[in-house]
Amino acid sequence: MDTKETEILGEIKSKFKVDGRIRRGQRMWISTDKNKLMDVCTWLKDRGFIHLSAVSVTDWLDEGIYELTYHLWSYDDNILVTVKTKIDRDNPAVNSVEPIWEESAQIHERELHELFGVKFKGNSDLSPLFLEDQKDMHPFRKDFDWREYVREKFYNKENKRETIYYD
Repeated sequence: MDTKETEILGEIKSKFKVDGRIRRGQRMWISTDKNKLMDVCTWLKDRGFIHLSAVSVTDWLDEGIYELTYHLWSYDDNILVTVKTKIDRDNPAVNSVEPIWEESAQIHERELHELFGVKFKGNSDLSPLFLEDQKDMHPFRKDFDWREYVREKFYNKENKRETIYYD
């Protein structure tokens, strides 16, 4: 039996040569190369996926990659599509989807830039949201050592009351 999900998935797989599957009714996952991300997202937006509900990053430290995940909703088809792409963790850069979903994308990318250090090329505002006084600190990276950061920034090893933080 053909469903709307099957139709959409078939179209996008044929057009962009991406991996994809239907997770369950009204839910699809698509994996694409970062170089195809803008084209895939533009096609999905034109196809009715007008709501970008979330963007997230998974830090695969041992693999040296970040996996970006975009959750897109079509109100007309009542379908949620999750688009995933991988980028290099040491040079985390990808084109911004702000031209496609505007402010909705801008704020998500701004947050991920601050917390993981992802550079969203073309985003109009990557200024800090939460960490205004912190420079070059990306606290959601798996290799970020909060304890070391706090010791260096807020404690004094010479202060007897604070030596406990250095043991």
